[in-house]
Amino acid sequence: MKIKTLKIDGIDISGREEQTIFEVARENNIFIPTLCYLEGLKPIGGCRVCLVEVDGKKLLPSCITKIEEGMEIRTDTEELRNYRKLIVELIFAERNHICSICVANGNCELQNLSVKLNIDHFEMPNKYPKCEVDMTHERFGMDHNRCILCARCVRVCSEIEGANTLDIMGKGSKARVFADLNQGWGSAESCTSCGKCVQVCPTGALFEKSKPIGYNKKRDFLTYLKVMRSNDL
Repeated sequence: MKIKTLKIDGIDISGREEQTIFEVARENNIFIPTLCYLEGLKPIGGCRVCLVEVDGKKLLPSCITKIEEGMEIRTDTEELRNYRKLIVELIFAERNHICSICVANGNCELQNLSVKLNIDHFEMPNKYPKCEVDMTHERFGMDHNRCILCARCVRVCSEIEGANTLDIMGKGSKARVFADLNQGWGSAESCTSCGKCVQVCPTGALFEKSKPIGYNKKRDFLTYLKVMRSNDL
């Protein structure tokens, strides 16, 4: 295992060669925002909120960029803050994120990040698309109005549960999470009703029908499963 040294925001830091910029920054209590990343799932660099400046010129997603010897990284510049605000604003504009009537109000990662980034208004016009709400499952609901296409649900269903029930179809603003052969979630025979996808959803797109508005989702089970599987090996 090789150790590499680099600078993050002017601070000399070391990390293991297989680590990403995001992982090393987090170990050293350096904040980098993200929406699609979740420890225990394979990172995909989908949301682009975790962009950092590398060597003074390149903007790279920190969650999938491995550290290199001598890297100089900046995580909090005016340019990065503007990019992150724009990305979050685009996410809000693409769907119907009306916090006051959302089941995740008060416990939503998108909502929390917008506060963290000091977003108090939007300049981007909202598309107000007509999105479906799938309530066919006995225990869970899927509200496409709240989906940010982070693919956490898809990844946990495949990587952790092994059911491969969920996937994403379509492109751009027409992309949607779907179950099995694009049928109602309640008709998906491959679904084990484990609820892992619901727990890792950062917004109110996936929710438990029996829970109150703003309930806390349990995402730490991924870290637990990862540790247990490592011990078994």
